[in-house]
Amino acid sequence: MERPPLTVVPSHRVISRQKKRSLKYLRRVPAGTMANGKYAARKLKKDRQKHRWSDSDYARRERGLREKSDPLEGAPQARGIVLEKIGIEAKQPNSAIRKCVRVQLIKNGKQVSAFCPGDGAISFIDEHDEVTIAGIGGAKGRAMGDISGVNYKVDKVNGVALLELVRGNAEKPVR
Repeated sequence: MERPPLTVVPSHRVISRQKKRSLKYLRRVPAGTMANGKYAARKLKKDRQKHRWSDSDYARRERGLREKSDPLEGAPQARGIVLEKIGIEAKQPNSAIRKCVRVQLIKNGKQVSAFCPGDGAISFIDEHDEVTIAGIGGAKGRAMGDISGVNYKVDKVNGVALLELVRGNAEKPVR
C-alpha cells in the first residue's frame, strides 16, 4: 500500500493555534521599557518634558521664582537706607558677634540684613546713611560662612567704598 504524496506548505504560513498563543509574548512590550516604535520619538520627548517639572530646580527656574523672591529683583547690587546696626551671633563652633546693618531698599522698600566686612567697618556706618549692598557670595545666593540669615554685604557708604574707608584711603562724605 502506497502512501499519498505529502503536500509541502511553506512553514511561514502554517502556524498552529497553540504556537500562536505561545508567540503572543513577542508582541507584548514589557512594562517599564522605553517606547521603541517607528513614531515613538514624539512620545519620548513629550514624557521627558512632562517629567522635567518634577525637578524642583527646573520648576523654580522656569517659573522665575528666584527673581520674584529676591529682594534685589535679580540685580547684582542695590541701594538702601540703614535703619539700625545689629550684631548677629556666629554659628557653632565659632563664637563671635558679626557686625551687620538692617537696610531698607530704595527700589521696593524691602528690609534686609547686610554684613559689614572689615575690621572696625561698622564705625563708618551710621543710621540713615545710604549704602550699596551686594550678595555676600554664598551658594545659590544664600548666606555664607557662620553668619546665618545674612545674604548681603555692604559695598559702599554714601558712594565711597567701605574697604577704602577701613584702609584709611578715603574719608566718608557728609550727606
